[in-house]
Amino acid sequence: MRKREETKKVKVGKISIGHSKNVVIQSMCNTKTFDVKSTINQIRSLESAGCEIVRVSVPDENSAIAIESIKKKIGIPLVADIHFDCRLAIMAAERGIDKIRINPGNIGDIENVKKVVDICKKKKIPIRIGVNSGSLSKKILAKYDGKVTAKGLFESAKENIKLLEKYNFYNTIVSIKSSNVLMAIDAYKLFANKYDYPLHIGITEAGTIKSGNIKSSVGLGILLYEGIGDTMRVSLTGDPVEEIYSAKKILEALGLRNGGIEIVSCPTCARTNINIIEIADKVENELNSYKYEVLMKKSKKKKYKVAVMGCVVNGPGEAKEADIGIAGGINEAVLFKKGKIVKKIDEKDIIKILIGEIEKDLK
Repeated sequence: MRKREETKKVKVGKISIGHSKNVVIQSMCNTKTFDVKSTINQIRSLESAGCEIVRVSVPDENSAIAIESIKKKIGIPLVADIHFDCRLAIMAAERGIDKIRINPGNIGDIENVKKVVDICKKKKIPIRIGVNSGSLSKKILAKYDGKVTAKGLFESAKENIKLLEKYNFYNTIVSIKSSNVLMAIDAYKLFANKYDYPLHIGITEAGTIKSGNIKSSVGLGILLYEGIGDTMRVSLTGDPVEEIYSAKKILEALGLRNGGIEIVSCPTCARTNINIIEIADKVENELNSYKYEVLMKKSKKKKYKVAVMGCVVNGPGEAKEADIGIAGGINEAVLFKKGKIVKKIDEKDIIKILIGEIEKDLK
């Protein structure tokens, strides 16, 4: 099975996907694309969170027209998500889109596919073949007794690739998504055994922030650990910024992305005498901001570990390897660095002092 370093390289705007250990993080706007101001604002929020490529849905002409204005105000590559209507793909290409996502099987007859391929060749725009559980042809479904299967998903991707290759188009990225975690894993493995096109991985319709994070972490974690996946999206029902945080944490947990701030915290117990749950949440929310990614890069630290612990049993004892941390006492906490206690802090000042010390360490 080929690994991500062995895939072809495809350029999406200024971003390279494939032929690298690096996994590019994507998300998708949930604004109305023709609402240019709202879409730009959401993309800027995604950029600030660390999103590297963003996709917008293009269901109508007004959305296609908006692409030109949106592109002028954002700093990351923009992808157009197209279904059924090849005219919209052509309009998006003419207005500066960086990549087009289509399912060639539902874009109409062969001539329509050729029209999209021709404009993408002319403009040097890559195409993502997007296969998912709801896009299988009647022929493939019939072959597997009307059921969606991993083999059926793979065969659909194979058919679509042949369709593009028929017109000598190879500037292609492929996704084979399912909401069934094991089915998605199996389908991606089948593909990785056969082709060297870069893969966009994801668990489609994964669910809410809670359930979707679990399904995505399991599915994407297994694929990434096995070297499969060149770009990824964690699909969640909620604020798309949450998708970026989740993607970064998955990559950091697998050692596929350095430079992050890792936060460890204890589950609390009867020994806990401060509101460690609230403190941990607030510290995590603060440190997840793009500001701290920038500080990490400037500091040239590969990793920085922060511990938020309920008592001295867990910290600094069990968390002595952390760069910095707090351990709760009665209405107070101790601040420790590399296992050594630095000072005591009143409970009301814990977050302010901890964040302040982290910023000092990163400057």
